[in-house]
Amino acid sequence: MKYFIASDHAGFQMKKLLLEELLHCNLTAEDLGTWSEESTDYSDYAQSLSAKILSEKDSRGILLCGSGIGMSIAANRFKGIRAALVWNEELAKLSRLHNNSNVLVLPARFLSENQAKSVLHTWIDTAFEGGRHERRVQKIESDLPNS
Repeated sequence: MKYFIASDHAGFQMKKLLLEELLHCNLTAEDLGTWSEESTDYSDYAQSLSAKILSEKDSRGILLCGSGIGMSIAANRFKGIRAALVWNEELAKLSRLHNNSNVLVLPARFLSENQAKSVLHTWIDTAFEGGRHERRVQKIESDLPNS
């Protein structure tokens, strides 16, 4: 599994911490930016990370911004991306078990460093449950009918 990680300026410091955590755990990870606390547009990073996830088999992503809301909205515009805005271990686990999330979105301004690490590990370590949830995920992935 390869992990891509990206943030805007508000998530920059926590992104650096989580990238170090991924590498410390001997996971393959690639930083897609931003590379400073200078103001940036979160949508640019959500788009580049989503494109990478869709083009590289066996990959997942981690996005960070201040609230996580903008990154979540921007990433979920891509068919095949299931970005989950998560702020605790239970939601991280459920996003993987029931929704097979492939992008973890963290609200950097609302989590401590320890909370963020714990959420990250829970999300990484939880497998998709499948079963009845597979049908539901497939419905998310299918084209919407014309209205």
